[in-house]
Amino acid sequence: MNLELLEKQDSQTDRHLILNDINWQQYIDLDRVLEDVPGLRLTYCQEFLEIMILSPQHEREKTIIGRLLETYALARNLDLHGCGSTTYRNEAEARGLEPDECYCVGDLKNIPDFALEVIVTSGGLNKLQVYLGLGVKEVWFWQQGKFSLYCLQGGTYNTSEKSKFLPDLDLNILANFVQPDNQPTAVREFFKSLQ
Repeated sequence: MNLELLEKQDSQTDRHLILNDINWQQYIDLDRVLEDVPGLRLTYCQEFLEIMILSPQHEREKTIIGRLLETYALARNLDLHGCGSTTYRNEAEARGLEPDECYCVGDLKNIPDFALEVIVTSGGLNKLQVYLGLGVKEVWFWQQGKFSLYCLQGGTYNTSEKSKFLPDLDLNILANFVQPDNQPTAVREFFKSLQ
């Protein structure tokens, strides 16, 4: 892979490269080789490997959402453990990824209770299939100014209007404060709205 290409991107798009016929050991080896490349994310699902180069827009959106969720937890006195973009893997299910952000509510666990995925550019692997193999109970997607929430029930993900971990949080109201280019003001205004 030509790493010079990874540096040439605009701030509005993520770039995806999908490789197939990649076995588990090749995925692990590539992850080790690429672990120090900033802004690079690997997703693995049953011999398919997605290499994604994150745009600055992607990073600003995931950061403001994380800040808002942490502000909500603080205002509501909730025990929320931020786990960032930790790598989660399940060799038996042949799946692995790094969420944009993920959290445990209450106690810290080996697998997060819910994960956040920001979609700036469509395409790529089906992240829900990867999360299913990891056993993450809730996955939140942020795309085009809206949240979509999926809850794991009976071995499949179903759409939901509310989080079972943050049931009093109105995702439509939260979406109004996702202002990646105005983070300090957005966080302050969201905090005031929670008082």
